[in-house]
Amino acid sequence: MSEKNRDGKRTARERLAVEREKQKSAEKRRRTLIVGASVVCVLGLAAVIGVVAAKAGKDKGTSAGPVVAPSGAQGKDSLAIPVGKDGAKSTLTVWEDFRCPACQSFETRYRSTLHELTDAGKLRIEYHLVRLIDGNLGGTGSLRAANAAACAQDAGKFRDYHDVLYANQPQETDDAFADNGKLIQLAGKVKGLDTAAFQKCVKDGAHDSWVNRSHKAMQTAGLSSTPSVLLNGKNIYQDQTLTPEKLKQMVEQANQQ
Repeated sequence: MSEKNRDGKRTARERLAVEREKQKSAEKRRRTLIVGASVVCVLGLAAVIGVVAAKAGKDKGTSAGPVVAPSGAQGKDSLAIPVGKDGAKSTLTVWEDFRCPACQSFETRYRSTLHELTDAGKLRIEYHLVRLIDGNLGGTGSLRAANAAACAQDAGKFRDYHDVLYANQPQETDDAFADNGKLIQLAGKVKGLDTAAFQKCVKDGAHDSWVNRSHKAMQTAGLSSTPSVLLNGKNIYQDQTLTPEKLKQMVEQANQQ
C-alpha cells in the first residue's frame, strides 16, 4: 500500500472520529436541555402552586355563602344599616371599618352630636360596613367585627354595639377582632345582646357575604378610604373645617327648608 493511500485512510478515520465526538457532544447538550427544561417546568408549577396556596391563605375567613342582609337593612341591595327615623330631612351616609383608627376618631368626636340629631329625628344615618384594613394589613378582624355588628342589628342592638366596638378598638395592626370570642365578650356590654342567637350568628359568619358585597359596593362607588362621610350625598369629611358644631348647623339648616 502506498504512503499516499495510508495517509488517506488515516485522514478518513480521523474525520470519522471527529464526527462521532461532535455527535456525542450534541447528544449531551440535547439531554442537558431536556433536563433543564423539565426543572424549569417543575419550578414553574411549584410557583403556580405557591401563588394559589398564598391566595387561599389570604382569602381564608371570607365566605362564599349566600348574601344574607341583616334585619332592617335598607338601600340598594340592602347594604345600609339605618339609625334614626325614616322621615328625617337629612341623611348621613357613613362607610366604616371597625379596625380603622380614623373611623374611631370620627366616632369619638362626633358620637354625641350624631346621637342628639338622630334621637331628635333630624338626622338619619346609613352605615355601610367594609373591610379595608383586612385588605391592607391582612387578617379578618374587619370582616368578623362587621358581621358581629350585623348580627347585633338582627337583635335591634346595632347602635349600642357599634359604639362598644369603637370604644374597645384594638391597635390597627392587632387583629384582635378576628376572634369571635372577643366579639361575643364585648356583646356583654350591651344589655340583652349576648344571646344564643347572637352567638350563633357571629360564629356562623351569617352576614360575611353581605359584608363582602358592601365592601365591593364601596369600591364601585369610587371611595378608597374610611371613614367616608356624605351628608345628603355630598362628601363632607374631606372638609378640613368640619366640626361637630358645623355638622349640627348644616343639619339644622336642612331641617328649616
